[in-house]
Parts: sequence; C-alpha cells; structure tokens
Amino acid sequence: MERSASRVNGLAREATTALLLGWTLFGLAGCDQQEPVQNSATRNRAMPVEMQPVSREEVVDRIRAVGSLAADESVIIRPEIAGIVETIRFEEGEPVEAGAVLVTLNAAEQQASVDQAAATVELSQLSFRRAQDLLAGKMISKQEFDEARSRLKESEAALRRYRVLLDKTILRAPFSGIIGLRHVSPGAYVSPGQDLVNLESIDPVKVEFRVSERFAPALKIGTPVTVAVDAVGERRFTGTIYAVDPRLDPDARAFAIRARVANPDRTLQPGMFARVEILAERRPDAIVIPEQALWPQGENIYVYRVANGQAELVPVTLGVRFDGKVEIRSGLDTDDEIVTAGQMKLRDGMPVIDIREMTRGNADAGGQPS
Repeated sequence: MERSASRVNGLAREATTALLLGWTLFGLAGCDQQEPVQNSATRNRAMPVEMQPVSREEVVDRIRAVGSLAADESVIIRPEIAGIVETIRFEEGEPVEAGAVLVTLNAAEQQASVDQAAATVELSQLSFRRAQDLLAGKMISKQEFDEARSRLKESEAALRRYRVLLDKTILRAPFSGIIGLRHVSPGAYVSPGQDLVNLESIDPVKVEFRVSERFAPALKIGTPVTVAVDAVGERRFTGTIYAVDPRLDPDARAFAIRARVANPDRTLQPGMFARVEILAERRPDAIVIPEQALWPQGENIYVYRVANGQAELVPVTLGVRFDGKVEIRSGLDTDDEIVTAGQMKLRDGMPVIDIREMTRGNADAGGQPS
C-alpha cells in the first residue's frame, strides 16, 4: 500500500510540473502575439490634431506711426512799426507769390522823415566839399575837416534809417503760398507785432511723427514713407524723410521725424491727423506660420513642433504679423511640421496624429467591399 501511495504522489508532481511548463510557454507565445496589438493601441491613443509644414514667404517689415501734417513754411504777417492800415492787397484764401504786397500802412510820416534826412545829407555834402577846398588851401585845421566828414556820414546814416522805416510800411509775402484770414481792416491802427494774416506754403507739406528707438537703423534721410489721412479716405500719399532729430526723447524713448509729401492739388491741409508707414526691411525667404499655431505661456511664446509622431513644445521668437500669419525669427526650421489646431489637450512629448490622416483612413476603410 505504501508503494502504491508513493507512486500516485510522483505521478501528481509530474502532472503539475507539465502544466506549469505549458502555461509558461503559452504566456511567452502570447507576449509575442500581443506586440502589434499594443502598437495599435498606442496609435489609437495619439491625440488627433491639425498639422501643417512651415512655409517660406517674403516678409516686409513696416514701421507704423501716427503724426500730424504741417505747412512746409508758415508765417504770421506782423508789422514792425505802428501805423494805420492804408490798403489790403490780397483776397483771403487765395495763393500769392513771393514778394507780393499784402498790406500797406500810411507812410506820410516816414516819407517826411526821409525827405528831411535827404536835405540834411545834401547840405552835409556841400559842407564837406567846401571843407576839402579850405583844407587844401590850409584855411581850416584837420580837425575841422574831420568834423565836416563825420557830419556827412551821420546824415547819410540817418537817411538810410528813415528809408528802412519807410520800407516797413509795406508788408510783402516772404514766400509763395496760400494767404489765410485777415484780422484787420483798412483804417485800423496796428501796433508792432500785431497779427494781421497768416501765410502757409502747403506744396509740399511736412509730416511730423515719432518712432521708437528700436527702429533707429531704418531712420535714414531719403527713406520713403507712405501717408494716409482719414479726412481724405483711402487715398495714399508718398514722400521721403528729410530730417531726424538727433536727440532722443527721454520720456517716450522715441525719435522725432519729419518727412515731406507732395501736395500739388492741396488736398492735404496743415493740422490733419496722419498715419505714417515706413518700409524698414524686406526679407524674401522668411519662415511663416499661421497665428493660431502660437501657444503663449506666461511671457513666452511657444509652438508645438511634430517630430517622430510626438508633439514638442519649442519656444519661438516672433517677427512681423500680417494677414493672419506671423513670421518666426528663431525656433523653427524650414522642414519642420507644426500643430495648428488642437493644442488645448496637448502636452510636451504626447503622441499626435494628423486628423486629416485619420479622416482619410476612415474613408478608405468604409470604401472597401465587405
């Protein structure tokens, strides 16, 4: 009986060992067969997003600023002497030429002073010539002769002074332009420095604006500008920079700029609000991506780049924005592919799949015959 029990136990141990060995082999075989299943599951877990490669386009870097228009030349006509307005020889709002008489003052007093000074000069000339003859005959001293010559020079200087005062009774246009609105009428008494009328030269006009210091390399004499004025609609005017203030405004950190713009039809008027655009730089082969691909985090801007089926969060430096696109100065290369939609659930290193590829795959599967 003992030997029979021992035999039964041995057979049981052999059966158990064989069963364990069988399960082990089955498990190994099962592992080999499940590997493609796991790869398929990983693919199914990839986040569907929209992707597209970066593009190369020409980018034009423009500087935009606001400013105001000013006359090329502007002056307020004021008398230098007091007097009564005798005539006004212009029509308000009309063009005048340089040197044209605008206003005359009553010149009776100044003319009388000129006549008196002229008579004094004539007498002084006679006295001087007589003194010359007397000095030659040694009839007068050298001192008396010098006094006669001095009186002649003094009288001539007085005559010149009164002639200048006489000229000041006639007010002329210092340059060609458009005359403004007058503030006096004939017969009015005016004092020195009183405003009479303004004169504006508006072809060309000046554009005055300010530009940030970071654009200093682009601010050169002769640089073209484009000017838009809200008051005249969509029309654009072109001009060139002619002056850059060498002193930077310490408060605004900006340079004061002036440009001239042709205005032959006098459409532009001094004081108008102007929008200025300057062509700073042209880059013909810049990297450009859609704006929706940007992913801001704090103060930095990132883009999800796709590499080996995974989304990588990379920092980028932006350039010019235009038409829903943005230039990338650094962070991406020409052959990179980026995520343009679906970033909300993405994380750095997460597997991704192009949603368009999934759509094509589903369409192909649905189109196969069963």
